[in-house]
Amino acid sequence: MIFKSKIFCIGLNKTGTTTVEQVFRDLNYTVGNQSVAEYLLKDWGQRKFQKLFWFCRSAQAFQDTPFSLPFTYVVLHHKFPRAKFILTVRNSAEDWYSSLTRFHSKLWGNDDGLPPTVEQLKSATYKYKGRAYESNRLMFTTPESEPYQKDILLKHYEDHIKNVQYFFKDIPEKLITINVGNKEDYFRLCKFLNKKPVTDGFPWLNKT
Repeated sequence: MIFKSKIFCIGLNKTGTTTVEQVFRDLNYTVGNQSVAEYLLKDWGQRKFQKLFWFCRSAQAFQDTPFSLPFTYVVLHHKFPRAKFILTVRNSAEDWYSSLTRFHSKLWGNDDGLPPTVEQLKSATYKYKGRAYESNRLMFTTPESEPYQKDILLKHYEDHIKNVQYFFKDIPEKLITINVGNKEDYFRLCKFLNKKPVTDGFPWLNKT
């Protein structure tokens, strides 16, 4: 079955994308299989999007990698001209950085809140050994010796928001920016999607 309408959540990971995924399900959208989409990261790194286009035939709504990455929303906008886009944000870049590093520390570090080292990323076995390292190198421009260098990642977060909003500035009906920490944004999102609210706010999922 091919779904014509598309909705893409393009906020960076750790900005409430898992919460938005649950909203999609609550609103009866068919959601793309994230475990499959994550294997498209290397294609994204080479700016090859054909497999992504085929993957998008599988569902109506999508979030997380590679949809959360730079450039993806540009090609999706042109491939699916009727699509809508959701940019999720945190209260600040500092909040995002803290959430990201805490989460990755729990996954691949020492559960001490400190960002994982290069050696820990290379040893991590998520999906396959070394994938965490490959992902870090593909997604971020931090030096290999300091893969979570704070000032670079703070700018990465701020640039992503700025670039997305600039890209859609003359077609505002295509983009909504939300913060899942704001209850009223749930109702704004439902209105944007032309859906009747089914709860009194966002679910509280995957908090870090």
